[in-house]
Order: sequence, then structure tokens, then C-alpha cells
Amino acid sequence: MPFLDLRHIRKEFGSFTALQDINLVIQKSEFVCFLGPSGCGKTTLLRIIAGLEVQTSGQIFQGGRDISRLPPALRDYGIVFQSYALFPNLSVFDNVSYGLVNRKAPRAEVRQRVTDLVKLVGLPGSEAKFPGQLSGGQQQRIALARALATSPGLLLLDEPLSALDALERVRLRQEIRGLQQKLGVTTIMVTHDQEEALSVADRIVVMNHGVIEQVGTPLDVYREPASPFVADFVGKVNVLPAQRVGGRLQLGGMALPSEGADGTVKVYLRPEDVLTRPIAPGDAHVFESQIEGIDFLGSYCHVHVGSPMLGSHKLTVYLSLNFLSEQSLQVGSPLILKLLPERLKVF
Repeated sequence: MPFLDLRHIRKEFGSFTALQDINLVIQKSEFVCFLGPSGCGKTTLLRIIAGLEVQTSGQIFQGGRDISRLPPALRDYGIVFQSYALFPNLSVFDNVSYGLVNRKAPRAEVRQRVTDLVKLVGLPGSEAKFPGQLSGGQQQRIALARALATSPGLLLLDEPLSALDALERVRLRQEIRGLQQKLGVTTIMVTHDQEEALSVADRIVVMNHGVIEQVGTPLDVYREPASPFVADFVGKVNVLPAQRVGGRLQLGGMALPSEGADGTVKVYLRPEDVLTRPIAPGDAHVFESQIEGIDFLGSYCHVHVGSPMLGSHKLTVYLSLNFLSEQSLQVGSPLILKLLPERLKVF
């Protein structure tokens, strides 16, 4: 039995349809990310699971129990919001213990649970502090502890890291993932950050305009995109026009093997799938190019190249800074490249 089962979820706001026929099954202890651009419906879907929004139609089952119309208080989940949503006038102890106190848990049990959770999120000894005395990352840790206090079966994270700086965001997302694996709590996180989703999720649900475009592991979504939107949204990609005729793909001045119907197509190619070395004499699909721009990104660079073989279209490849230095490559330098036909995604 799946832990969470969404069946034909639809949500309308007046004449606007936010979600269309959403079907999704989530297993116990999974970490699932809802990924998509702003306005795609991912937060609306999370709020429907939480009972903070009511679906126009469809059913939700949690552990086999129909929770479709239950109020939030009767659903088994903890939630962490982007804005932390801590009570500013309550101490860390009172914030974390809030749900336990409402459930009239014994005082000794509450104190021990709060102590354990504050330690678990890496802030031991901070029980007497107030939210205003904590950094953004520390406040989000306390919000996480509060969500976990009642030992919910489901943890919902609504863009919990988007208000933090880059370094804190990376550090905290790994801590959340480690904590989730340690506790085994089924977790759903909403994010528009593809790197965040790829780094922490067991499975990613890619959403666009109120529908699910693809569900799969991070590797599947990145390597085997199910649609042009997924290929373009998840990771950087080159998009090149081509013609497919008689089992051959005419891409600029190159003919590559390709199965499918004849016609005009678009080719999607990841920058790392263009090889610069080693290229043996006689290798197929090799062409000469010239570097037209270099974006320095630290240990590696986005290198933009042009080639008569590609006509007016440009290609971006990833090259390490060490490789650029070793080969004395700069803007204007020639560069021999090799395409990998098996890595091309044709739509």
C-alpha cells in the first residue's frame, strides 16, 4: 500500500485551472520534490495535501485512509514554510513544544522531546532564545524541529531554503536530507531550484502549468527527459533545430543515426555530452569549432563555440579550468569536438 495516493486531483480558482488531473503515488520513507517554475501549481498541490486548500475534485489517501475532506488538524503531517512562521514572542522551547502542549503531552515528555529535537537539528542549548536572536538558517532549523515534534508520518517543506543565502542553503539541504534518512519520515519538498531537487530527492515530480510532466529519479529526469520542457528546465541544455529523414538526423552539416518519424525536430544536448578529448583518428561525428565566449564559473567554465558545421547556431560545452589552462585555450582558439549520438534527445 502506498503511503500517499493522489487520485485525479483538480483545483480551480474561478475560471483559472491551477491543477489538472494530478495522479501521484508516494511510498513510505520517500523524499519527493515537487519541482517547477513559479505558478506551475506545486505549492497549491502541497497545500491540498495539507488540507490548507480544498481540491475542486479528486481524492487523497494517506496510509489507506481517505483524508480528502479532513481539516488540517486531523491529518498526520508536520509542515515547514519558506518564511519560518515561528512565533516571535515565544522562546525556542515554546515554539518547538507547541504541538505537543496542544496535545496535552506530559511535561517531562515534552521537555525531553524538545531537548532531543533541538540537539538533532544542531542547536543544543538554544531553548531559551527567541527567534529574533537566531539567524535565518537557525530559525529554519527550529521550524524543522517544531514540524517533527509530534512525530508526523509526513513532512511537508514549502520552499524552506529559498530565503537563505547560497552557502547556508547548500549546508541546510544536506542536513535535511540526512535527518530525513535518519528518521525515515516520508517527505515532500516544494522547490523551483533544480540543483536542490537533484541533490536531495529520491524522486522528482516535474510540474508545469498545473500538470505533471515527468516523475522519476534525479538521474532519470536529467538523462531521460520525457518532454522538451523537462529537458530545458532541468539542467543546462543546448537546443538545435534539425531534420530527420529516413532514419538519419541532419544536424547542420552532420548526419547522425536517429529513429522516429521524418520531419522537423529539435535536438537537446547537455553541455557535458560534447567531448573534447580523447578523440581518436577516424572517430565519427567529430567537427572543428572556434571558441566565441567563456563564462568563468570557478573550477569549470561554460565555453560557447561556433562552427560552420552548425551553421548560425552556437553550442555550449563544459570545460574544466585546468583543461583550458593546459591547452592555452581562449576566445578565438580552435577546438575539436565530438558529438555522442546516443546522448541526443530528439523531440
